[in-house]
Amino acid sequence: MRVAFLVAPEGAEQIELTDPWDAVKEAGGTPILLSTSTGPVQAFNHLDRGDTFPVDQLVAQAEPSDFDGLVLPGGVANPDLLRTDQKAVAFVKGFFEAGLPVAAICHAPWTLVEADVVRGRTLTSYPSLRTDIRNAGGNWVDEQVKVCDGGTNKLITSRKPDDLKAFDKAFLAEFGSGG
Repeated sequence: MRVAFLVAPEGAEQIELTDPWDAVKEAGGTPILLSTSTGPVQAFNHLDRGDTFPVDQLVAQAEPSDFDGLVLPGGVANPDLLRTDQKAVAFVKGFFEAGLPVAAICHAPWTLVEADVVRGRTLTSYPSLRTDIRNAGGNWVDEQVKVCDGGTNKLITSRKPDDLKAFDKAFLAEFGSGG
């Protein structure tokens, strides 16, 4: 199981990157860190700088078909930066077009909104995104984890770091089954 983790050069919530990353490794999978630029990415612990992580591949050089699933970590700045990068948005949209599963936590659904893939789907997120999701045609719910079977792929979403264990379990079940 090859899993793409897409983050901006800075702003990803560290625990929302490292916890799912470790879950993929523990399940025998291979996590691949993608970003919009080379060099290490700067993670954050809420508003404080966290650790840096080396980028494995530029998103511009990646194809969704090379992966079994996509994880979008949150953090406020991370998805805000990703949604302004055309290649990152196209990569995310490509997962939906290919019918591959996508998992997004916290503020990460902002990138999904930009990719125009929430319309007609039920998902959860950090509560402050509720209006953005509804305005994009999605149905927002306040649940620990939501698995939406909309279209040809699964969308797994969660609200916040407290939900990580349920998020990991849900996305691994979908990614391991090939979608």
